[in-house]
Amino acid sequence: MANDFCVGSWTVRPSLNTISRNGTSVRLEPKVMEVLVCLASRPGQPVSKESLIKTVWADTFVSDDALIRTIAELRRVFADDSRNPSFIETIPKRGYRLVAPVTSQTGEASPKSDDVSPFRKRAATVSFAVLGVLAFGFLLGFSVKTLRERLFASPARRVRSIAVLPLQNLSNDPTQDYFAEGMTDALITDLAQIAELKVVSRTTITHYGHPDKPLPQIARELGVDGIVEGTIQRSGDRVRITAQLIYAPADQHLWARTFELNVKDTFSVEEEVATNIADQVKIQLTPEDRLKLKGLRPVNPEALDAYVNAGYHLDQAAKFAYSHGANSKLLGELQIAVAYLDQAVSKDNHYLPAYVAYFDAVDPMGLSHLEFLPKARAALLKALELDPDNLEAGLALGRLLLQYDYNWVGAGQQYRQAIAAHPDAAEAHFQYSEYLMMLGRGADWKSEFDLAQSLNPAHDYSEDETDPLERSGKTVDEQRRELEEQFPNDPFLSALLAKNFAMAGRFDESADFWQRSLQSYQWTGFSDVLKQNEKNGGKTALQEWMKAVEKYSQSNKDFPVVPPAFTYASLRDNDHAFVWLGKAVDQRNWMIIFLKRDPVWDPLRSDPRFSALLRRVGLPES
Repeated sequence: MANDFCVGSWTVRPSLNTISRNGTSVRLEPKVMEVLVCLASRPGQPVSKESLIKTVWADTFVSDDALIRTIAELRRVFADDSRNPSFIETIPKRGYRLVAPVTSQTGEASPKSDDVSPFRKRAATVSFAVLGVLAFGFLLGFSVKTLRERLFASPARRVRSIAVLPLQNLSNDPTQDYFAEGMTDALITDLAQIAELKVVSRTTITHYGHPDKPLPQIARELGVDGIVEGTIQRSGDRVRITAQLIYAPADQHLWARTFELNVKDTFSVEEEVATNIADQVKIQLTPEDRLKLKGLRPVNPEALDAYVNAGYHLDQAAKFAYSHGANSKLLGELQIAVAYLDQAVSKDNHYLPAYVAYFDAVDPMGLSHLEFLPKARAALLKALELDPDNLEAGLALGRLLLQYDYNWVGAGQQYRQAIAAHPDAAEAHFQYSEYLMMLGRGADWKSEFDLAQSLNPAHDYSEDETDPLERSGKTVDEQRRELEEQFPNDPFLSALLAKNFAMAGRFDESADFWQRSLQSYQWTGFSDVLKQNEKNGGKTALQEWMKAVEKYSQSNKDFPVVPPAFTYASLRDNDHAFVWLGKAVDQRNWMIIFLKRDPVWDPLRSDPRFSALLRRVGLPES
């Protein structure tokens, strides 16, 4: 039996099959403990499913289900979130990885594990001269000729593609995560101005925040020659940057350097540095490339700080989405974020990222806040006035036009303009595919989706879809297995699975998953109604829950419109379903733009009111 050890703040005693913390002890089933011990023997490293099953169930034939249930139990006792794991990370199609630090009882640490905490918001573009220095700072302090000979001694070493891994924030201030994120994005954006240089998108590299894989493997997964990684530590206007450049095919460490910089003094050499970068990777800049690089401009540091703070509060707001009693907190965070964005554009009225970020305040986690819509619309139009080809502003305006104006023609034009300006932008093709799918143009949307995926094969765009469970093509039981394996504590995905079970007429399972979701979002009164009525069957439980929702909503306006609309449709209660759909139209809720393609509405389609609803929101009936 393994010796006692610690996982994070938990003490693990394999001989007793217990884990304990702060005087509280939890007993684990023997097989659950064996899986934990197996993962802890290789902290921070992926352990395959096959290896775990062979080790823990050596003398027994079991399916993956036994391992999935065991991992789910470990996540439950550790209160771990599979989408933002602090203990166990799922490696899709491979296995699992223990990401929490493991130490012996003597305090000796095992190899440091990945403590990645991914940010789901869009990082806007920030143009910094320092970023050119970051990736290729050796140009300023070393012989260009010597380095060219070192880098390009043979054709095989020519760099035609680069990935900039997320720069790590070493500051104590968590808001500086956004500063590091913005700087990463800026370097990606600046290098992307060079037409012949392939630069992996920010969306794709986000998952490599604390890479636990060898850099050559990451390079192969991303399909690139060069990798840039580094750290940032900021205190006031002083910034320390440590970076290294790897020629990935040969796993050759080419360069590493630490810089001490002042934010206010780093905006004068961007064009020169970018030109030198192109020279180093043996790419001939076109006149168009040079024009784009000349267009790069410095950012006011005060505007940057305001933007960084806005991003922090936008993410804080998203944490309150759907939670009972948290509307005022969510709104307060949005108001603070918008005030910071106002500061940013007042300090720098050409600061495009801040203009684009206003739209994030309108729809945090799918909850419309129409009070911010006029300001967001004006900001996006201003961004496109400053830069008509700005991709993020163009895509955001497309979404605004279709979801908030129901202007499908205008939205289509906006997406096509974005694609015309950025034909190789996978995100533009993906969002256009979603637009075509909403219109019911099956063959067209699939073609655009496949094109997006081919343009960026390292990113799985199916994960970005509104309902990844329903769109996965898997049966509802396969969806449940996937959720319990990878996202057991995700209340939003639990709600989607509850919806899908109800569509299948499996009301017992639907009531169970609605109960889980509502409990997580602190709607305990509603979850209690479901639990109290489960003995009468799932359908009755859902009906009683809907009665409680109707009573509550007579005097309160904070319960989301989506659950009642979905549930009434599956219960074949058309009258109530159309009432809640009407509320959703007024609120510009996200589910309305999916009326044509979401099968949850199939029971309503023959009702004349459904055709009227489609006309109301500008969707074609056929």
